[in-house]
Parts: sequence; structure tokens; C-alpha cells
Amino acid sequence: QVQLVESGGGLVQAGGSLRLSCAASGRTSSNYAMGWFRQAPGKDREFLAGINRSGGSTTYANSVKGRFTISRDNAKNTVYLQMNSLQPEDTAVYYCAARNAPSYSVYRTSNEYDYWGQGTQVTVSS
Repeated sequence: QVQLVESGGGLVQAGGSLRLSCAASGRTSSNYAMGWFRQAPGKDREFLAGINRSGGSTTYANSVKGRFTISRDNAKNTVYLQMNSLQPEDTAVYYCAARNAPSYSVYRTSNEYDYWGQGTQVTVSS
């Protein structure tokens, strides 16, 4: 089992940037494919980005492609989400997720992930 803790959220003005971190503990994070999701009030949880175990393969939702970048540092057991050109509609609680997976796989749906962090709030002001 792996425990996930997100950090890096906060309040930012429109057009600004934030970098979220997700620290994994309990098991070696390099055994896990990872993903980032978000959930705004009254809305379903939305997939943002996924990355495979090595970091060599990534996938993005169309809504964030070109603005958000997922990466990982397995030596630090940490996954990152660099978010640029933030807009008020990006306001949400952001979650990281993990699943034990083959080395080449990336995942895009919430029901494919087994472990979740507690979330970090991102608020973008206009």
C-alpha cells in the first residue's frame, strides 16, 4: 500500500502558475503509475494527467494540454504537476492517485486508480 500527500496548492491570480507535489510513502513509488485529478464544487472528479512508472510516457486531458505538465522524480518518491496560465475555471481541489501497474501503462479514469491523496485546494482569482 502507498500513502499519498499533496502539497503546493494555494491562491494565485489568473495567468499565474503553481507547482503541485505528491509525495508517496509506504512502498516504492516507482512501482506505481500516477495521475492527477481535480474536483470543483458541484462537479465530477476530472482527469488531468497521467504518467507511467518511469516517467517516459504521459497523457493529458484536452482541457489542460499545453498548460499543465506532469513529471516524477522516483528518487524522491514524488510526482509533480506544473500548472501554467491558470484561469478561474481551474479552481478546484486537486488530487493525486496511484496504482500498481506494468511499466509502460498510463491511466485516465478515476476507477483505474487504487490510492488517493487527501487533496490540495487551488484557487485562481480573476
